[in-house]
Amino acid sequence: MKRVVSRVLSQLLFKLFKKFADEVKMETFIALLLKPIEFFITLSSLYLAVNQLKHPLDVAVFHYHKVVDKIKVPQEFTLGELLDKVFLFLIILSFFWIILRIIDFVAHVFMYRAAKSDNKADDQLVPFLKELFKFIIYFIGFFVLLGYVFEVNALSLITGLGIGGIAIALAAKESLENLIGSFTIFMDKPFTVGDLVKVDGVEGTIEKVGFRSTVLRSTDKTTIVIPNRAMIDGVLENLTRRNYRRVKFNIGIVYETESEMIKKMIADLNEFLLQNPHTSDGVVTFDSFADSALNIQVLYLVQNIDFNDYLKIKEEVNYKIIEIVHQYGSDFAYPTQRTVGGDKAVATK
Repeated sequence: MKRVVSRVLSQLLFKLFKKFADEVKMETFIALLLKPIEFFITLSSLYLAVNQLKHPLDVAVFHYHKVVDKIKVPQEFTLGELLDKVFLFLIILSFFWIILRIIDFVAHVFMYRAAKSDNKADDQLVPFLKELFKFIIYFIGFFVLLGYVFEVNALSLITGLGIGGIAIALAAKESLENLIGSFTIFMDKPFTVGDLVKVDGVEGTIEKVGFRSTVLRSTDKTTIVIPNRAMIDGVLENLTRRNYRRVKFNIGIVYETESEMIKKMIADLNEFLLQNPHTSDGVVTFDSFADSALNIQVLYLVQNIDFNDYLKIKEEVNYKIIEIVHQYGSDFAYPTQRTVGGDKAVATK
């Protein structure tokens, strides 16, 4: 029965959001609100039923003294009053649970709209605002419980914290810094959801900018959570916004290669990089003399494209290097030693 009533109430409540969420199915709203409304109905029904009882609700649970005009007046706390407090506590919780689920639904609608737009900033802003509003609801709910259930004056509590308040403020210092960091991210917009970034050596794709932290997904699909304070204090590179990816490495060829052959290899590699439509600013030079090889440095830029395409272009260049090196009768070097008094090279293991 409560499931039917909950569904009907959810449908009636959805009419308030119908114009706002006309592109989202009603079942999504009902699925979010069904359990909290069921919980609220169950508690309300139990509360009304229990309140019809007289005994044993009038039985004293414990006795205490209340100061009235500087005079201690004996009081008793009955089982009925205890149950009232418990039910009030749970009913308030269920009410705020419903509000939180409504915030989830509103965020779902905005995320749906953001997914249809080309602006990535929307995908980043909606989850943050969702967490912000939910935090505000938690904060309000906490003080409502203090006031109505525990009969605590919230204002007096805050002003009376004194040294305890200072301790709490110091404990919340890091959280406050992360909150300021999140606002800084939204104002400066150093990145948006979907950007590939590197922060102090940690590389990953931005998945979510939250109230306290930013979630990245690394290239090996690991979830990385970085506090927002670290995101703005650390050295941040937005790899998505760069125009090109830089590729630089050395290849070592054997010492037996003649200088004329090296010049021709370098000329052919430079020509290949120049003619390749996927590379630019390619430079191949004879770099240095190593212990067991002649080092040739290869440097070129690849336009910032899909990562898999980038790997394919690197692979194409590497195959061409192997082809040209072998074409001129040379080979790639590996660590070697020469025997004493002989000319035979022995590979070291």
